[in-house]
Amino acid sequence: MKHIITRKEDLNSGDYVMDVIAPEVAKKFQPGNFAVLLTIPNGERIPMSIERAEGDKITMYIKRLGKTSRELDSWKVGDSFHKIIGPMGTAPTLKEFGTVVFASDLVCGHAENSAMCRELKKIGNNHVISIQSFPTKDDVYPEKELSKEYCDEFILATEDGSVGKKGHYLDIIKDLLEERKIDQVFAGGGIPPLQKLSELTKKYNVPVMTTVRQIMVDATGMCGSCRVFVGGEQKLACIDGPMFDGQKVDWESAISRLAMFKTKEAEAMECYNKEIKELK
Repeated sequence: MKHIITRKEDLNSGDYVMDVIAPEVAKKFQPGNFAVLLTIPNGERIPMSIERAEGDKITMYIKRLGKTSRELDSWKVGDSFHKIIGPMGTAPTLKEFGTVVFASDLVCGHAENSAMCRELKKIGNNHVISIQSFPTKDDVYPEKELSKEYCDEFILATEDGSVGKKGHYLDIIKDLLEERKIDQVFAGGGIPPLQKLSELTKKYNVPVMTTVRQIMVDATGMCGSCRVFVGGEQKLACIDGPMFDGQKVDWESAISRLAMFKTKEAEAMECYNKEIKELK
């Protein structure tokens, strides 16, 4: 099976979207699952959130961040991955919650936002609220890539107030919790805001499920690098998660583990930049 890229477009100056043929992943995908990408045999295993699965294709939102994601940005429609593995992880149980919110502030979270809102809207009488926050209006995704068509209420926020409501999703959720009854919150994106969200929802006695995005080396539970402590028990984000009860997560430990591979990541980026310079 060739995992061919059928669409690649910019979302903003830092993020881009890819549609890739991956029928074995698309067939079984559930919101909360992710895929693992391999560009070459025995290459880096790259965990990636899935925004949607339709037919034989999956859609992924990718940030130009590390060596491999920048390298992928040079790929074009028609290029193909060596392998796409998945769906990986354990998807959370979705049901009729009542009024449910999904909040996101980074590329991975925005992908999860669309996938989850789309599914939640199909279940019972859920009233689905999507909150997507960006730094400025220039960072906001194109209209067709936002979650607004999959929910009952859509709230766009920018931290500088250049479009939508001013502030971060934390500010919006705080107002919602004070104004009305919220039955369930989901969220994905930056880890520090997720910690604050977990503390906030606990004060209002509202359950929250958060994506705890840890470094994954093999994404099969063998390496243990994505360890997360939830309710005092050790979990692995790659097989037990990546979504966990945010109010039970040991966030200090999770944040400290994010720095484990910073040196190696910097070295890989330096080597890649050197290779590009030499090719020129």
